[in-house]
Amino acid sequence: MTGKRTLFVTRPSLPPLADVMPMIEKIWASRILTNSGPYHAEFINGLKSYLGIEHISLVTNATVGLMLSVRQLGLTGEVITTPFSFVATGHALLWGGVRPVFVDINPKTLNIDASKIEAAITPRTTGIMAVHCYGRTCDVEAIEDIASRHKLRVIYDAAHAFGVQHKGQSVLKYGNLSVLSFHATKVFNTLEGGAIICPDKETKEQIDRLVNYGIVDEQTIETIGFNAKMSELTAALGIVQLRHIDNYIEQRRLVDARYRELLANATGIRFVHPSGMAPSNYYSFPILVGPEHGRTRDQLYQALRDNDIYARRYFFPLISDLPMYKRLPTEPVRELQHATEVADRILCLPMYADLSAAEQERIAAVIRGL
Repeated sequence: MTGKRTLFVTRPSLPPLADVMPMIEKIWASRILTNSGPYHAEFINGLKSYLGIEHISLVTNATVGLMLSVRQLGLTGEVITTPFSFVATGHALLWGGVRPVFVDINPKTLNIDASKIEAAITPRTTGIMAVHCYGRTCDVEAIEDIASRHKLRVIYDAAHAFGVQHKGQSVLKYGNLSVLSFHATKVFNTLEGGAIICPDKETKEQIDRLVNYGIVDEQTIETIGFNAKMSELTAALGIVQLRHIDNYIEQRRLVDARYRELLANATGIRFVHPSGMAPSNYYSFPILVGPEHGRTRDQLYQALRDNDIYARRYFFPLISDLPMYKRLPTEPVRELQHATEVADRILCLPMYADLSAAEQERIAAVIRGL
């Protein structure tokens, strides 16, 4: 036995159990387990304060949040989106009966290339679903301008963007709706969970009804919703996590800085986020493996696995390359040139608050071939 810990791409940050237990005991005593209980309301207020936003609806997970957003905005026909994302981005559209139209990414930011969106607009286009990939802000000004001129709706898949600021305010304030993920892989997590950020009170009330079957009151069901409610247990964990989130982010900042020092000038390794441009939540540490490295991305991936280091190829394959999307009419592969190249080179290294310096040194040694 080496005594070395197996390293995965993420390790959920969790508060001390003693911080959570008193709240669990109150939930057990009250028997209020779901349906917008007191912890649900307290969690919303905490998020509003921390994120600097006004109107939040909690949901069971971000995928459901995206699906509800598609329905709330009445999207039909075609929606322009990125192929370089977690599959939930595309699945939420397909579930809503909408055809995803994939546009290439900007090779520097890895976000949807706003300069290519207009060429993909057709009479059937009703919206844009953009992703703040790895927490790096999309070109929101350009996207909003295009949407305004073409009368399109905008959803931001902000699964990676908890706490991210843009020009002095929350990036969640952009678009018609933004969706957060609180999955265990995220900087801020409630094991499972998510939230929809709404622009106004009326929209929030409509989303809240969709979250609960479309119910208005005991006798009135206004629309076709489904059960997407967050439980009191999940909300209680969220309340406690908010007390620790700044510490989690600071620890991740140190991990980010250490990677940059250890991998500085490593042959064939390029940081996706240049120094000083990493998202403020330090969601992940992606690198691009170039041909001069001497090993392909997949060879390096396997070398890390052979050393019990489970990096991930986020996002490979592209959404557009999956069987259910290949059956759709689509643009030639050459139109997704940058996304294809990045998907073949991307590797996300283990990134979490309690990743030790020794463990990072072990990761860097394998990457450097030492």
